[in-house]
Amino acid sequence: MANGFGSFYVGSSGLKNSQNALNTTANNMANVNTTGYVRQQVRFSDKHYITRNNPTAGTNIQQSGLGVSVSDVAHVRDIFLDKSYRQENGRKGFYSTLYSTTSYVEDIMQEMNGAEFKESISELWQAFQEYGKAPTNSTNQNLIIQKSELFLTRCNTVYSDLQKYQSNINLQIKDQVDRINEIGDKIYALNLEIQKTESGGVETAMTARDARDSLIDELAGYAKIEAEEDSTGYVRIKLEGQQFVQDNKCNHIGLTEEKGTGFYTPYWPHITTQESYMPVFSDVALPSALAERVGCTQTTNIATSLNNDIGSLKALLVSRGSEYGTYDFMSEENYSRVEDNVVMETQAEISYLARNIMMAMNDIFCPNTTYTAADGTTYTVLDTANCSVGADGSLPPHELFAREGYDRYTQMEIDGKQFYVYNDETKANNSSWYKLGNVSVNPKLAAQVTLMPSYKQDGSANYGLADQITKAWSAENLYINPKDTSKCNFEGYYDKIISHLGTNGSIYKASSDTMTSTAAAIDNQRNQIMGVSSDEELTNMIKYQSAYNASSRFITVISQMTELIVQLI
Repeated sequence: MANGFGSFYVGSSGLKNSQNALNTTANNMANVNTTGYVRQQVRFSDKHYITRNNPTAGTNIQQSGLGVSVSDVAHVRDIFLDKSYRQENGRKGFYSTLYSTTSYVEDIMQEMNGAEFKESISELWQAFQEYGKAPTNSTNQNLIIQKSELFLTRCNTVYSDLQKYQSNINLQIKDQVDRINEIGDKIYALNLEIQKTESGGVETAMTARDARDSLIDELAGYAKIEAEEDSTGYVRIKLEGQQFVQDNKCNHIGLTEEKGTGFYTPYWPHITTQESYMPVFSDVALPSALAERVGCTQTTNIATSLNNDIGSLKALLVSRGSEYGTYDFMSEENYSRVEDNVVMETQAEISYLARNIMMAMNDIFCPNTTYTAADGTTYTVLDTANCSVGADGSLPPHELFAREGYDRYTQMEIDGKQFYVYNDETKANNSSWYKLGNVSVNPKLAAQVTLMPSYKQDGSANYGLADQITKAWSAENLYINPKDTSKCNFEGYYDKIISHLGTNGSIYKASSDTMTSTAAAIDNQRNQIMGVSSDEELTNMIKYQSAYNASSRFITVISQMTELIVQLI
């Protein structure tokens, strides 16, 4: 014990530091239900000792202490648990988003104004069956027109709904990018505040640290991040492998907007040059027009084994796809651009189904053949020998599904003979494609159903059309994707679309549930360390109150002893 009045320093330090500990405990209790609050813990250390003898004289060192001081108010966290939680939270965001978008697409496919989309396919088939029994009956012909229009309307409506959902996802992408940039700016500002507060080595910026850690946790749900804190309390963050929060600024994410679709692509403006375009995600396919413009080709390649299935922003980009899905994406060559892009892939599947039905029926009513001219040129022409005609008997017959402003045939003279040459689809002319949005029921047939090619050229009813339609409708020529080993017919194709969505949804849900459980378990471990326990804080409060009372009693005793000594002197 210190000699003389020095003993009062011991008691005084006990009173003061017990009071500080009580204040800290009270603060913990007040924030027991505050989101993001991290428990504060008081740590004590000895004050300087007074040496009473010369340690070089061969005697034991004699020292007297002056009490204790608060060496630190610790911000209790575990950086390893933080890192694990943020990674698993990012995975949860990725799979939860994929599951949510897949479920929504399933809802679009299952219901259309209270009626399943599948009904339009079944009703069209029933209309063709009735038509086959009496092809020249105007009632049956009119039923074909009505059900074909209904089928196209529902196809276009579902396709349009998927486009609208893509636009909705696109807005979510923009919102998330804006939020990421906002979080980056806030973290940068908090870094400066923390450095300023803690630069003196006296105070810890508890509130600012809590706010910053909460922002980093949120950021980890959007994208893959790496956060590292230096000795000054400054946190630097990498996002998808690139510097995001740096010493002197936050590098914002930019957005490239595609003409036509309006789709956004996140990129890094600070490292993008005229020679090199730097997308934020190097493992997600770019819109084809953008890829061609910047000379940057990349496909979606995401897997747990690659440790890149992280972040809801990436999941939104994958779900939306890079553009609108069309039938040509179902080819083996192009399928990789829509694989796992749930909205874009479903659009491609619907477009593929509609196209195959349109092409099959048109080829029955207006069959084609080939003719090789004397100069060696091969033409696709109307098979005039085997085609049916309408009630007027004129050639060429009218196709059921017509391209807007683009006739099926052009009459030409070849080798001195008249042919109806088929106007084929060309990449240079989008209006030449048999695709949704570009095709309608032939307006000439809709205006006069008797023009439907239902007669042989001798004027009799062509009952052979029934067999051709049945054969085309039941033929199992369609596949859900190039990897599909079991083909199906038109009606079975819809079931495969739903089954494919359901399978993917189940996988995403299972992954989402697993990641949610994992993230929750890690968060529980974090809370055991940084969370506030009311029972523990009440125990600390009793302990520090007892220490305060003991220090007070110590001062009273020293005061009485000092008074006695003074009186004796």
